[in-house]
Amino acid sequence: MVNVSLARRYARALVDVAKERAGLDTVQAQLEALAQVVRETSELDDLLRNPAYSRTERWAVLQGVMNALGAVEPSLQNFIRLLVDRDRIAYLGDIARVFRDMADSLAGRVRGRVTAAAPLPEDSVTAIKKGLERLTDRQVILEASVEPELLGGVMAQVGSTVYDGSLKSRLEELRQELKRE
Repeated sequence: MVNVSLARRYARALVDVAKERAGLDTVQAQLEALAQVVRETSELDDLLRNPAYSRTERWAVLQGVMNALGAVEPSLQNFIRLLVDRDRIAYLGDIARVFRDMADSLAGRVRGRVTAAAPLPEDSVTAIKKGLERLTDRQVILEASVEPELLGGVMAQVGSTVYDGSLKSRLEELRQELKRE
């Protein structure tokens, strides 16, 4: 369950600490790596959410995971310890997403997605990225995906703005127009 207000409060605190000490990008990469391991490992996710496990057990396991990930900033380790102590560790994924959004905003970045009916060549993705950067006046971190339902063309989303140049939407517009006549 997403608790945006709680995630925002903790993410903002971590952003403030990361800006002073380790740097936003470093902490963001480490936090996302930890959140991804938790998300992809059902036993670990259960450990964090299940009240049957003690704080000591949770912290010991998380320390092991962080050690396995490599060098983790002390400020991030302290933050994770705080989440465990306050029984907020189950919100780690939500906090990581909000932290990423805040760090991107502070760095002048925006995340986007380009979707096509077939895999796009790398030069096409680069051209789309440059076009979106001109439109948004920000650095765009673009993720490419494939959706065969689009039939053809490309659909891009940056933030809440969607640029739809797909064949599927064009055919739908034509269908609506023919219905009106």
